[in-house]
Amino acid sequence: VAKDLGLQLPAFSDRGFRIVSEGTKQYFSLDGKTGHLVTAERIDREQLCRLVEQCVLRCELIVEGEM
Repeated sequence: VAKDLGLQLPAFSDRGFRIVSEGTKQYFSLDGKTGHLVTAERIDREQLCRLVEQCVLRCELIVEGEM
């Protein structure tokens, strides 16, 4: 994520950021040291999407400060 936003790691970790996803569970988190988007917990596709052929988890990354 840091690379995609064009931010160097020290500047990236100094900014406030959060990940917002649909529903109450947070499936993703952001590693402040590496800038990588990671899964916050195990994701069970069968439980989450059941009979849906295409399973999509949407989330938004909110970064404080000017870009």
